Amino acid sequence: MNENRDMETITRIWLIRHGEPCSESRGRCYGQLDIELSPEGRRQLLSVAGKLSEEPICAIYSSPRRRALESASILAERLHCSVKAKEQFREIDFGDFEGKPYDDIAQEYPEIYRQWMEHPTETQFPNGESFVQMQTRVVDAAYQLYARHHGETIAIVSHGGVNRILLATALGVSDANIFRIAQRYAARNLVTLIGDYPLVELMNA
Repeated sequence: MNENRDMETITRIWLIRHGEPCSESRGRCYGQLDIELSPEGRRQLLSVAGKLSEEPICAIYSSPRRRALESASILAERLHCSVKAKEQFREIDFGDFEGKPYDDIAQEYPEIYRQWMEHPTETQFPNGESFVQMQTRVVDAAYQLYARHHGETIAIVSHGGVNRILLATALGVSDANIFRIAQRYAARNLVTLIGDYPLVELMNA
């Protein structure tokens, strides 16, 4: 009987990608760079806040990067929630690639760059992370939140990579196919847990 009651418990998780970052990021590899939103990025999140205004979101968790925290703060002001930064939801650490133009990376690290373009989930970034390392920290942190907020509605504001990992986990998509999941700036995604069974109800809206 307890199991039946648990299967009727619905947990809703909104996965929000940060808005468009400022022009400093264009053409560059940025994961850990602490860049802010562009004016368009702020407008995007105001629009997202309006679309979620009727949602009973009880908590907002955010990547600690400025572009995500700023996005989360815009939502929090409209939804009257507090924002809690979680280090585990940061974007991947590109190590020595951070801040470099992509053309420079291709010239300085041709073999690693080629592997990154062809097999992104198998690449270890020099003095940075691998996809598997990021995947482990993101999924572990998400499962902790799902258990903490069982039966509630929460939002996680982070990055395209974080959202892809959590959506792929819910859908059972293989690592090799994870980049088939599109994530625009300010994308909204909704994962519903019925008990512990995940359903993806909305993606890249």
